[in-house]
Amino acid sequence: MNSETLLARTTLRPSHTHTEPPADGPRPLTTADTNPAATADRDEAEEFVRLFHTEHPDQPTPLAARLHQVRTQIDQTGTYTHTEDELTFGAQVAWRNSSRCIGRLYWKSLRVLDRRQATTPEQIHQQLCEHLRQATNGGRIRPTISIFAPETPGRRAPRVWNDQLIRYAGYRQEGGGILGDPTYVAFTDTVRRLGWQAPVGPWDVLPLVIDTDDDKPQLFDVPRDLVLEVHLTHPDHPHFADLGLRWHAVPAISNMRLRIGGIDYPLAPFNGWYMGTEIGARNLVDTDRYNLLPAIAEHLGLDTSNEATLWRDRALVELNRAVLHSFNAADVKISDHHTESRHFLTHLEKEERQGRTVPADWSWIVPPVSGGITPVFHRYYEQADQRPNFYLDDDAKTRGRGGCPYGH
Repeated sequence: MNSETLLARTTLRPSHTHTEPPADGPRPLTTADTNPAATADRDEAEEFVRLFHTEHPDQPTPLAARLHQVRTQIDQTGTYTHTEDELTFGAQVAWRNSSRCIGRLYWKSLRVLDRRQATTPEQIHQQLCEHLRQATNGGRIRPTISIFAPETPGRRAPRVWNDQLIRYAGYRQEGGGILGDPTYVAFTDTVRRLGWQAPVGPWDVLPLVIDTDDDKPQLFDVPRDLVLEVHLTHPDHPHFADLGLRWHAVPAISNMRLRIGGIDYPLAPFNGWYMGTEIGARNLVDTDRYNLLPAIAEHLGLDTSNEATLWRDRALVELNRAVLHSFNAADVKISDHHTESRHFLTHLEKEERQGRTVPADWSWIVPPVSGGITPVFHRYYEQADQRPNFYLDDDAKTRGRGGCPYGH
């Protein structure tokens, strides 16, 4: 696909001329610098460099020399530049430290794409599309992260307003109902005001809103050939397909700030592959999302006259069966919550053998289906803010739900 195809977008105003940052690192500070809060934390930087050299002792630059480089850069510019090896290690360890993720056994397999030189909205959009292409991998989903330019004292980092690279639009209907995903009604309204020509269908992929230091936010479509979707069927109910349900294959989170060694990367979209319950017990079931349990129960002919029939539980299990069955039939990678629970305990054991603490949030680690019969249920976990890590800031939550933090 050529760049013209990738760059199908709606421009809110002409782009300014962009100046590429020097390849040899941050520039010296001047009186024009307006973001002192982005100064790198020196203690955190040194702690990270020591951790990197401890786990990778065969570096060409000795620890003492690298620490001197980092200190000097911070003193002169307010920040420093991670090497590619440091960036890769930092992103992988951020996944290792993510207390809400059950899939951390695979942290070393994370593919890290260094996109720090992409500064214009067009360049960023092209690299986000490439992220989806590489991560989708024809259905053999690969854990991937794309890391764009960091926040520095002299330049605000780029951001994407979307909370994931692929989300479905939600539209208010005249009768008070909602077509599509109810959670994204406000965001859909926002991008329509910014100029998106909405198709107004039940499964419309929202455009990306890319926000850089040099431009107002700009809209870019996600090319349809980069959105792998799975249509849901059921192994025992042939007419389940009549419900017309589907879901996309790659959960690429795009609104979390990656912090490595005292430096923040606000745009660092990352993905693994889905655990079935994320789709079948949350996205399609939560009452503020698609809220499909009543429709599933009716389709299956379940008795919904009272809660004692456990119709919700039965519909939930059958929907989750449909999700796993459909992804497997389409040869798209997905995992079930029993397998991932066992894998998480394997991760705990491996990390403990390395002498490392594994922070975990019980409420996120325990699956939303049959939690009590998974091995992760019957134990306690440590809570700790270990860095590198990912963080969800309030302004990112606002953008991802349709708010505009800059008043445009």
